[in-house]
Amino acid sequence: MDGVALRAQLVMGRDLLMRSVAFQACFISAATVAARFGAAALGAHQVVLQLWEFLALVLDSLAIAAQALVGAALGAGDAGYAKSVAWRVTAFSLAAATVLALLLGAGAPVLPEIFTDDAAVLAAIGVPWWFLVAQLPAAGIVFGLDGVLLGAGDAAFMRTATVVSALIGFLPLVWLSLIFGWGLAGIWAGLTTFIVLRLAFVGWRTLSGRWAVTGTA
Repeated sequence: MDGVALRAQLVMGRDLLMRSVAFQACFISAATVAARFGAAALGAHQVVLQLWEFLALVLDSLAIAAQALVGAALGAGDAGYAKSVAWRVTAFSLAAATVLALLLGAGAPVLPEIFTDDAAVLAAIGVPWWFLVAQLPAAGIVFGLDGVLLGAGDAAFMRTATVVSALIGFLPLVWLSLIFGWGLAGIWAGLTTFIVLRLAFVGWRTLSGRWAVTGTA
């Protein structure tokens, strides 16, 4: 590997690390604040958050495919095919996430009991559960387009979009929830705002076509 390629990989690694740090800062803050509202609130938050993370991994299967296809297309100089992959993964991700959301919504009366039999946790779980259902279609698109942009090597934009979304969306609402006593509704409103902001960022970036740069780095 020559020096230019190595430097490009190190820069991408730095950007993805900063993106991961932003995610972890948000999730640690959310758990910290949820704990302030009591053990039942923390338990409900963690149950739904673990489900959220599992579904993110499920939907990431499409993102991984998009990453490989987009990278190969751009490396071969075929920006048109890369863009067609972006549209397809958007459609497939939205469809898959919508189906999952409908299943979670239909199963809301019984599915939480699979994860816990604690009455207090079950009483608190409804709020984050319905936030999860509502945000899942948007999250599906975000996860899919993350794969597209990562395949295009657009890690710097992904880093900035994630950090800004965390700083103006997720983190403020999480800590305002503690100050004003909004409970899990405030915390999950923060996560939902984070997803919506990221959707706006990655959607705009994809529509702009600026990511579709052909050739190797």
